[in-house]
Amino acid sequence: MSVNALYTDLSGYYDLMCVDIDYQAQSNAIRRLHQIFGNGGTCHLDLACGTGPHVRHFIDAGYTSSGLDINQPMLDIAAKRCPEADFTLQDMSDFTVDESQDLITCFLYSIHYNDGIEKLTACIAHAHRALKTGGVFYFNAVDKDKINNDLFVKHTAKHEGDVFTFRSGWHYAGQGEQQSLRLSIEKISGAESQQWNDEHPMVAFNFATLLALLKPYFDVHVFEHNYETITPWDENAGNVIFVCVKV
Repeated sequence: MSVNALYTDLSGYYDLMCVDIDYQAQSNAIRRLHQIFGNGGTCHLDLACGTGPHVRHFIDAGYTSSGLDINQPMLDIAAKRCPEADFTLQDMSDFTVDESQDLITCFLYSIHYNDGIEKLTACIAHAHRALKTGGVFYFNAVDKDKINNDLFVKHTAKHEGDVFTFRSGWHYAGQGEQQSLRLSIEKISGAESQQWNDEHPMVAFNFATLLALLKPYFDVHVFEHNYETITPWDENAGNVIFVCVKV
């Protein structure tokens, strides 16, 4: 399969693949952080919005939300889920907005979809440019030096009589600025079985490098990856939440 085939050819399965994700808890947590660190505004943009579940929760909470993604089939689903929102086909490393934003989000580690440090830096600069003063750029990220290649997550779901098993995990070769997200889907229909395997190249960085990229643009706050409590990062965890305020 091509690099992004999972998100285009199989976009109809994306929500099923992510059925275990608590989108509401994630959205609520970032709204709490935005209330603490933000400027009080409610103009929101979701980068790499996918099929729009986070956008849906922000709209329901009173935000004026929009989204962008590089895959049109995902945006088509998002538009049906959130007819009130504007969705555009754009690359998050080179995007424009018609109106300055109060909050820019990038959930589900999608910040890593920037292809290399140069594009990651461009994404940070574009987010800064798109925000109002006091606006917040939120994303979660993983430190390449703390990736365990043996760990993965797996779940099974039923859909229209078929049984799907989804599996995903990070992989880092130990050097360089590229890691990958390895994904597989198995579909069982009666006695027949099909399987898709895909590997998505993603930018790799450690948190020291990322903080150095962010600090020329933002006042940066880092938290443990916990959507139930607001806990400052202990500087040991390799999986954290970044809250970046434009000053």
